[in-house]
Amino acid sequence: MDARTPLAWFSCGEDAIPDGIEWLGARERQRLASMRFTKRRTEYLLRRCVGKRAVALLLDLPSDPAGLARVALLNAPGGAPYVEVDGVRPPLEVSLTDRAGQAVALVGPTGSMAQGALGIDLEIVEPRSPGFVSDFLTCSEQRWVRAEHARAGDDGWNAAANLLWSAKEAALKVQRVGLRADTRTVEVTAQPVTRTDGWGALAIRSTSGEHFTGWWRRDGHYVLTLATRNDLPPPNSLPGSAALSEAVPTHSWLAQPLA
Repeated sequence: MDARTPLAWFSCGEDAIPDGIEWLGARERQRLASMRFTKRRTEYLLRRCVGKRAVALLLDLPSDPAGLARVALLNAPGGAPYVEVDGVRPPLEVSLTDRAGQAVALVGPTGSMAQGALGIDLEIVEPRSPGFVSDFLTCSEQRWVRAEHARAGDDGWNAAANLLWSAKEAALKVQRVGLRADTRTVEVTAQPVTRTDGWGALAIRSTSGEHFTGWWRRDGHYVLTLATRNDLPPPNSLPGSAALSEAVPTHSWLAQPLA
């Protein structure tokens, strides 16, 4: 992990999921066996795949099925993922997100993501209606979406609307309320991308008076956001991470909804 930032990110798609279940630990296999719907099973496997590969890279473990089986991605009672390696928790934390056949793992040292310190979200740049924008975005955010539409047409509208939606999800994860809360209780300001690594800054204000910082990036069909209570530089990409800019959104589960 680069010394300039405690965070690193790794991406992969469904094509990276190993065959079989030998790469899963016993508790992971048990949970998988309880899932009847293909969508849920696929998303579970994809998140395990991206998280295990990221952890293996950071800890210099082999990435073959036997090596990945040493890494367990489990869930605390509240749902947050945690890592075990050979049954022992290493000094790192992981946050996972997936959307339309792609997944991202964010990895950092112990304490970097605990107690709602950080939220991450991956979305696709898909069409969003005027009703969506008026229902879920604040007045200021709506003005920005309209300005992006005037500047860049339909792609500008959709990119802006999905960026704001994703950043709101990340911020509501920090507040540990998720989409149970009104998305207009947080307001997002996105700065243009000026960095060579593709990240742009976010400023997020909550109606409760809280202020968060964050980062966003657009890679082809995907937009990735993170929100944090701490003022952190953006994460570095781990070697071998799939290029999100080349990824095509997929919904493979539609071919067979039931496993």
